[in-house]
Amino acid sequence: MTKQTVTSFVTKKILGIDHTERYEYQPIQLEQRARDALRGAGAEIYLEEEPTVVEWLKDQAPTTDDVVDYLRNLFPPIGWLPRYNLRWLLGDVVAGITIGLVVVPQAMAYALLAKQTASVGLYTSFTGAVLYWLFGTSKDIVIGTTAVGSLLVGQVVTRIQAAHGYSNLEIAHTLSMLAGAVMLAIGLLRLGWVIEFIPYIPISAFVTAASLTIMSTQVPTALGLQGVDTSTPPCFTIVTIFRQLHTIRIDAVIGISTMVLLFAIKGFCGMMEKRRPASKRTWSFISSLRLTFVVLLFTLISYLINREVDESEFRIVGPIISGFTGAHIPRPNPDLVKVILPELPAVVIILVIEHVAIAKSMGRVHGYTITPSQEIVALGGANLLSPFVGGYVCTGSFSASAVLSKAGSRTPLAGLFSAAVLVVVLYALTGVFYYIPNACLAGLIIHAVCSLVIQPQKLYRYWQLSPPELCIWVICFVIGLCESLEYCIYVGVALSITLVFVRLARTKGQFLGKVRARRVKETRGNAGSDTSSHNSSIAMDRSRTMYAPFRLNDGMNPAIQLLSPHPGIFIYRLSEGLNYANQAFHMETLQSYLMANTKRTSDEGLEHESDRIWNAAASSSEDSDLPHLRAIVLDFGSVNNLDITALQGLIDLRKQLDQYTYPDAVEWHFASVDNRWTRRALAASGFGYPSAQSEEAVAAWRPIYSIADTLLSDESTPLTKGRKGFAYGKSESLDSSQATLETRQAAMNGVDRPFFHIDLYEAVQSAVHDARGRDQIDS
Repeated sequence: MTKQTVTSFVTKKILGIDHTERYEYQPIQLEQRARDALRGAGAEIYLEEEPTVVEWLKDQAPTTDDVVDYLRNLFPPIGWLPRYNLRWLLGDVVAGITIGLVVVPQAMAYALLAKQTASVGLYTSFTGAVLYWLFGTSKDIVIGTTAVGSLLVGQVVTRIQAAHGYSNLEIAHTLSMLAGAVMLAIGLLRLGWVIEFIPYIPISAFVTAASLTIMSTQVPTALGLQGVDTSTPPCFTIVTIFRQLHTIRIDAVIGISTMVLLFAIKGFCGMMEKRRPASKRTWSFISSLRLTFVVLLFTLISYLINREVDESEFRIVGPIISGFTGAHIPRPNPDLVKVILPELPAVVIILVIEHVAIAKSMGRVHGYTITPSQEIVALGGANLLSPFVGGYVCTGSFSASAVLSKAGSRTPLAGLFSAAVLVVVLYALTGVFYYIPNACLAGLIIHAVCSLVIQPQKLYRYWQLSPPELCIWVICFVIGLCESLEYCIYVGVALSITLVFVRLARTKGQFLGKVRARRVKETRGNAGSDTSSHNSSIAMDRSRTMYAPFRLNDGMNPAIQLLSPHPGIFIYRLSEGLNYANQAFHMETLQSYLMANTKRTSDEGLEHESDRIWNAAASSSEDSDLPHLRAIVLDFGSVNNLDITALQGLIDLRKQLDQYTYPDAVEWHFASVDNRWTRRALAASGFGYPSAQSEEAVAAWRPIYSIADTLLSDESTPLTKGRKGFAYGKSESLDSSQATLETRQAAMNGVDRPFFHIDLYEAVQSAVHDARGRDQIDS
């Protein structure tokens, strides 16, 4: 007794598992009939091998090459650093110094949003600049402080500090470490695709709500207002601002002047870029430095006013300690970690989405591709390291990245030179920052986030593209403006996922009809003739069979006449796949439509009318214009995987229809079932071959086989087959090593599963051919 026989005996007798149970109803002569039919055509049969779990596990197991590629991709500089040259160096130096000058005022301003001192913003930007080049895949991205990220940190700090009493810096450091650890794990495990589950609409609503929130928190500082609680939702803060306008101070002159000057410089430079395209880069460079210029201007004014007074008339930044005095080894408090964990998901989602979106955008503009998982590694590493130098959470900055791109960066190494600028600032220029007016930094923040507020024309665009998603945007925006930004994200994602499930579960399938169509092509006329005139010649193709939905109100000409491919044969196309969420809907649609458009094959055979179940209408097999149900053709082009619930729905419907057509049986044909595991599941459920059990019915079945040329060796094995699948063969000339190969013909599909077809046309032709044979027998 062989090992396989012993295993089969044990599993069947002890565990009750029969490996051959799935083949119980499969006609045994399928292979021989196919061999006999194809022998006359000089073609060979093909029997499909089922995929196995062991095979799947081998495909998932990493090879040595996979490990080497993973390590190489983990450190992108391995690929480009050996090719680094002087020209690249000059471009990176200029771009790095430029972005360093831009980042300094931004970092100081955004740190105030995060409830931190200005120097903490410089530490944060230094971390991203010095680390990104080691892991990043974009040459145009700048990791540092951002308005939205800083706002989230500020809100977390405010809530936790008020409830638990931890210091602002301790909360920010712990949040950064936890966020960095989560992002680093996601990136190292190459789970960057997870961010695709976060839809664009709630993020768009969040950004607009966050922008208005930032403005509402900075207006009191820019105007010098007193008694405004900026920790409340923006809708309440805005009301308080109007009530406190009578407390306005001289800070308003600086704040308003800052915003007017920034917008004026931006507008003037933009106008000059259009008028003088040859100098576009120069004017763009001048515009990018407007933040630095305005901050230095008002710092100088503040210095001249306050250098000889004991108390300033307006609020200023105050003393900044030089150097990396905040550098230390953080030791997170376990109790604080527990408090921060509920706040973590929203922060991580926004940081990752913002960074990857900017990186992808820069890649599209400059013609290169970024790796999302690797970008998350760089982002996670920067956030994990940030507390060690005294910073807080950081992510990609759109405005700074745009400046870096326009400044002509050549490689990610440009970040190192911007880090050098930050070091010089921290050690040599901290005394200058003492006199920076707070109102100036607030005006700078308001100017920066104005561009993040969505424009009305974009909302109108959403209405044109998808009205339900515009409704989700409005709901998220209102929640973010009147409740909290975290709820804005969570509710938006939940509503978007719900919309997807509703569409998935209730998307109607389509019954298809046959039409003969020809293509008419306009051809170029004689030389010198006007091809647009009525005399231009045309060419007309031969007519071909096409299949289109009977429901002609979805863009197709309703006057087109569609016909059934054959009486009793129905074609059904699934539009959104088949799964547990929509299988009941599709099965009910199929059952009601098929029974309404066919008649029973024979009487129900009830002795008394009272034997009928209460909810079933009476029916008969008497002659009528309706045909008998012969076959169902399912277009599985949109189906990749099947779950057990969907399979059980197909099995239950098949049983109901077999009772409806008894003693005949409905044949189920499947088109475009491309997944091997889906074919295995269908075959194990009794699909893929004739379901009629009588020998007469099987003998009456007339199969159709599709054959094609295949390049085989003397051993009849494919040309090349690797662990990941078959390689593409070449249709041109063969080299000397392939001289022994010859061209043969073979079946395209497994002949043991003749009802799995390459495409819809073949499936319908097979069903029609078989139905005609059965019609002849019945007649």
